[in-house]
Parts: sequence; C-alpha cells; structure tokens
Amino acid sequence: MMFIGVFCGIMNVVSFLLYAYDKKCACKGKWRIPEFTLLSFAFWGGALGAYLAMYIFHHKTQHVKFQICVPLFLSIQIIIMLIINL
Repeated sequence: MMFIGVFCGIMNVVSFLLYAYDKKCACKGKWRIPEFTLLSFAFWGGALGAYLAMYIFHHKTQHVKFQICVPLFLSIQIIIMLIINL
C-alpha cells in the first residue's frame, strides 16, 4: 500500500510540473507537451497535481476535455484510495 501512495505522490508532482512547463512553453510560443501526455499523467495517478496546476497557472481550463477528464480522474483516484485504505 505504501508503494501506491509513493507512486501517486510522484505522479502528482510530475503532472504538476508538466502542466507548469507546458504553460510556460505556451506563453513563449515554444514546443508544447501533447494533450494526450498531460491527460495520461492525470489518469495514471497525477490528477490532483494536474487539477492544481490547471487552476494555479490557468492552463487548459477552457478545454472541455480537461474540464471533464481531470476532475473525473481525481474523483476515481480518491475513491480508489478510500477503498484501498478500508
């Protein structure tokens, strides 16, 4: 169980950093991280980091795909963590 917590912690930090980096690249007109990659990190345990980054950096908040998927992934991850800890 500790492995899952550490894994999710790492995924959230990496996800947060990816969203921050993508926002920086967007502002400077540089190469961007594909949306699939951003959503994949959110799906595989980094939804909290993605959600926080979206609203701290105001990044991808207007994209319906992100408005739906990231909170959905976060809800599922919270439910899974609650079930595992029971």
